[in-house]
Amino acid sequence: MRILMFGWEFPPHISGGLGTACFGMTQALARAGAEIIFVLPRADRGGANDFLRLASASGALINEEMALRMDEAAQNAWRESIRFLSVDSPIFPYLTPESYAQSVEWLRQQGETYRRRQSGRSFTYELSGGYGPDLMGEVRRYSRLAAAIALRESFDVIHVHDWMTYPAGMLVKALTGKPLVAHIHATEFDRSGENINEQVAGMERAGLMSADRVVAVSHLTRKTVVERYGVPAQKVSVVHNAVARHEVERRYVVPPRIRHEKRVLFLGRVTFQKGPEYFMESARLVLRKMPNVRFFMAGSGDMLPMLIRRAGQLRIGNRFHFAGFLRGEEVDRMFALSDLYVMPSVSEPFGITPLEAMLYDVPVLLSRQSGVSEVLKHALKADFWDTRDMADKICAVLRYPCLAAELVKNCRQEMKSIRWENVAVQLMAIYRDVTGGCQ
Repeated sequence: MRILMFGWEFPPHISGGLGTACFGMTQALARAGAEIIFVLPRADRGGANDFLRLASASGALINEEMALRMDEAAQNAWRESIRFLSVDSPIFPYLTPESYAQSVEWLRQQGETYRRRQSGRSFTYELSGGYGPDLMGEVRRYSRLAAAIALRESFDVIHVHDWMTYPAGMLVKALTGKPLVAHIHATEFDRSGENINEQVAGMERAGLMSADRVVAVSHLTRKTVVERYGVPAQKVSVVHNAVARHEVERRYVVPPRIRHEKRVLFLGRVTFQKGPEYFMESARLVLRKMPNVRFFMAGSGDMLPMLIRRAGQLRIGNRFHFAGFLRGEEVDRMFALSDLYVMPSVSEPFGITPLEAMLYDVPVLLSRQSGVSEVLKHALKADFWDTRDMADKICAVLRYPCLAAELVKNCRQEMKSIRWENVAVQLMAIYRDVTGGCQ
């Protein structure tokens, strides 16, 4: 089975759970016998991997004949379902404050995020592959360059990840007639609530309707796709994410000065979707009962300045710490030194971070509005808005070591079945179904 896969990020340069999921998924698919060509906006954003071939859309050559063919195919594929408008995209969740400022300044100076190089009757586009203000333009150019790559490759099925790659998948399907699998990791309704970007939602709807099969990361996401976008329920399959089964080799020693304290962690984008304000409100309630607890918020996002001010207003600044955006070993260390991990997301299609916390035998408290709660039956759960219930459960875990140990034991047992190998089996079955049994 040869799979042409379109994504927007891939390790080691990742900004969120999408890149992590793509890595674990493709590695398991390769072990299952699949051959994968993974197309990124820029291949230099990914590292060297022996289990798949990374291809760069940036710099792909397009000639006049190919461009005309693409234009005709795009008209047939999109049929006014997708319109690319020149707008300032509000989607900045994956940028740190520093990189966002750099991006805005660079755009101000350059005016565009790409260069068109002409050489006779052929030309190339150079993509940044970022999430900045010209994201819509990047998506449009990526679709054309990805199609140029597809025309010179041999493959059985097209697999696209999230809305940025849906136009590319639709165009390639129109050009080649190959079946399209659309993977939805998060919807615009998850990211923005009711204040959605209509253009992004339109691309999601068009891509999902065009796909031969839709893969949702949870039943929660499947429900959104069916009810909000009108996608036929029979073509939406649920395939839960997993976590890499690596051995946690490093051991981190708790510094003597904080061994007498308990530590509670929030790690994720500091945005509306992740519910960081509910975590802070729960911390305020916990500290009234247990003043010997430290809360850590690791991550960056648009709500960070407001929450820093709010911590000052609540007078909990000496017990509530902002760790900033963490990478690599910093993340491992933060998990390992925590006594509890809390994910209070308002809307979380899946959520891999609780699984990562459990690799370090850290008990977890999840919002009921998360997809991962579907596979972690024994984790503690609370509604994201019920900060009093959340605070009570935080106190219970920190006060009663036997409860924490029981949670860890039960979740460790559940983790045995949450494997990327199982995901690969499900995806291979979907590929065989849409290709009519092609091997």
